[in-house]
Amino acid sequence: MIRLKQFDWVIFSFLLLIMLIGVVAIYTASTTKTEQGFDVKNYYIKQIVWIFLSLIVLAVIQIIPKPIFEVLIIPSYLFSLILLGLVLLAPEINGSHRWIALKGFNLQPSELAKITTIMMLAKFIGKNNLQEYNILLRAILIISPPVFMILLEPDLGTSVIFFVIMLSMLAFSDLPFFYIILIASPVFSIITSFSIIIFIVYILILIFVLYKSKLSNIAIGFVVAINAFIAVLTPLIWNGLKTYQQNRILTFLDPMRDPFGAGYHIIQSKIAIGSGGITGKGWLLGTQKNLNFLPEHHTDFIFSVIGEEFGFLGCTFILTLYFLFLIQIAKSVSLLNHLEERYTVIGFLAYLTFQLYVNIGMNIGIVPATGIPLPFISYGGSSLLVNVISIAIILKYLNERSVFK
Repeated sequence: MIRLKQFDWVIFSFLLLIMLIGVVAIYTASTTKTEQGFDVKNYYIKQIVWIFLSLIVLAVIQIIPKPIFEVLIIPSYLFSLILLGLVLLAPEINGSHRWIALKGFNLQPSELAKITTIMMLAKFIGKNNLQEYNILLRAILIISPPVFMILLEPDLGTSVIFFVIMLSMLAFSDLPFFYIILIASPVFSIITSFSIIIFIVYILILIFVLYKSKLSNIAIGFVVAINAFIAVLTPLIWNGLKTYQQNRILTFLDPMRDPFGAGYHIIQSKIAIGSGGITGKGWLLGTQKNLNFLPEHHTDFIFSVIGEEFGFLGCTFILTLYFLFLIQIAKSVSLLNHLEERYTVIGFLAYLTFQLYVNIGMNIGIVPATGIPLPFISYGGSSLLVNVISIAIILKYLNERSVFK
């Protein structure tokens, strides 16, 4: 039941405003200036339809009785795993199995899996008095199936999001600091293992941090041994990546090594943003977009269009909106009474924040291009719907927090 006085209208207003900006951005990104005028594609109309559908789903979620809502968590998680299995049997699109075609609509099961996995994980670690090993075991057992199938698609970028989700939720659980370091440190070992000197420096810093955390020598030795083992395995991990994934990483480090291939997206994106200056080139006047130099300009690289046409001020306005929106969600965590609800909100906050960072990061060239859309702004029905569902669940928990104690 929606209680209007307790409904978080601030979060909802930010959501509407960002989606409205998304429609404007998609319109300009899908409009090309020609000698005869402007050639406008209908992506923005489709996005408006998806916004209305998403808002209907948001309203439905608010009125679903909470007991029924909780009963649906496990079946929804299992259903998302089935979809992830089915997508592997679907025809390849751009060299991967990520979408299921449904009469003109492409469903991306990995998007739905984010929501169901977060709620499943929150349900099973959001219990009082769980032992340490039990929390860690439950997290690994729940996260591993979707990550494994997403890696088979292959979709390395989305699988990393699941790792960030798990790490964020565990960081706010009763799991000791030792386990958090144990989970997170191998990622840095992989990154630093390409240089022996840098890896040694990293290990020394890691030992210092663990020592200051007052862990036993046995625990410190175990973490160091695990990281050394991961560093040795890094060449095997690298050789196991697809060629296009290796090229994305290498091109991220040096985009000019393949300016007309893997580095093209990043180079053109940086040119577009840089050419926008302080105030931008003006509404519909982005040359990188109009001359079609900037690829995927209505989806993954829509932030570059915003930067080119509205400049630094436009980008700053967008980032400020996101910041206020996410801060408002973060503040809501302390208002919730149940651990399960708190962990769910933390999981949603982690994945939205990380997607925002990765998308903008790849637009300005500080992270490799991964195909992750800009939340609530990039064109895409399944992505928008799933993101709105995450906000709908947060609003539901906040709306009913004084009813279910």
